[in-house]
Amino acid sequence: MVEVVFTDFFVKELRKKFSEKEGNDILDLLEKLKENPKKGKDLCFVGKTLLKEIKYKNFRFYFITDGYKVKFLQASELKDLLIKFVRMSEKKDQQKTIDEIKYVLRSLGDEGF
Repeated sequence: MVEVVFTDFFVKELRKKFSEKEGNDILDLLEKLKENPKKGKDLCFVGKTLLKEIKYKNFRFYFITDGYKVKFLQASELKDLLIKFVRMSEKKDQQKTIDEIKYVLRSLGDEGF
């Protein structure tokens, strides 16, 4: 079973940038990863954790997951996969945000979020 989790920081950022209706629409869109967990662009591996992004208009939504499971297993074989949304950014802040996420992953691991 694939589980999609949103960190508190992520939800607060989402609520600041978007209206309640659009924010809920975005959360519903991101929840669709339960059906298709391979969706999104692979950015990098930090250890065994894979950092990916999904685009929505001018915004990027970043999530982390178990890189081995996503890369090598078929969607029907995925069990106990956790997808955790950790940050969002606009296009202009994209590299800064990715560097921050990588720093946290290297320093604290997945528990840093």
